Amino acid sequence: MKLFIRIGLTAVIAFSTVTAWAEEVHVAVAANFIKPMEKIAADFEKATGNKVLTAAGASGKLVEQMKHGAPFEVFLSADQKNPMKLETEKLDVPGSRYTYAIGKLVLWSAQPDYVDDKGEVLKTGDFQHIAIADPKTAPYGKAALSVMEKMALLDTLKPKIVQGDSIAQTQAFVGSGNAELGFVALSQVIKDTTGSSWMVPQDWYEPLSQDVILLKTGENNAAAKALLDYLKTAPAQAVIKDYGYDLPTWATSDAK
Repeated sequence: MKLFIRIGLTAVIAFSTVTAWAEEVHVAVAANFIKPMEKIAADFEKATGNKVLTAAGASGKLVEQMKHGAPFEVFLSADQKNPMKLETEKLDVPGSRYTYAIGKLVLWSAQPDYVDDKGEVLKTGDFQHIAIADPKTAPYGKAALSVMEKMALLDTLKPKIVQGDSIAQTQAFVGSGNAELGFVALSQVIKDTTGSSWMVPQDWYEPLSQDVILLKTGENNAAAKALLDYLKTAPAQAVIKDYGYDLPTWATSDAK
């Protein structure tokens, strides 16, 4: 009986210790990265006991929320420029920013065989609507405009463009059939087995180097710092690659 009590007491003490150390971290995530982030967050929670609370949206809009006091502690952007804005505003922990993934743009339709493997469907104009994310706030939307400009089709396609507030809404437009096709992130549709897509050559648009940054609001939160470190681990990088992203140079160098 004494042994049973001693073991039970040890278990209670161990559980209390984990609970006491566990913290929450509030994370703002670019909409293109929400699916891999959900997997990474679940793995991080299992590994550390910390809880990840996420909010997704267009990078530019998330930055505006932070400037106005939104209590995010970590920001995973779809580009480098928006985290740099936070540095300029001195809302960051200096030296915390780094590139965690490099995104890819695809032209996608929910309809099988609708988009060919060279994007020639854009030249036909045989569709009513093409969806893109708002280029003013969403880096993938800006990349979509660059592609249409490179193909000398922007003026022709402008009347057909419908804009989503974020890349998530853009995908919803296409998925619902409100737009026959649209430019989205590869990560959003890489698991799709029914639609059709064209992988846009990456040199047709400005590199979608996606940076993460620790905000001053998370400076004293051990869970926030731990999450930034966890994104550099092999399990997290495996998830990032699984969703179609390229890894940054520092990650591939470390792998060697």
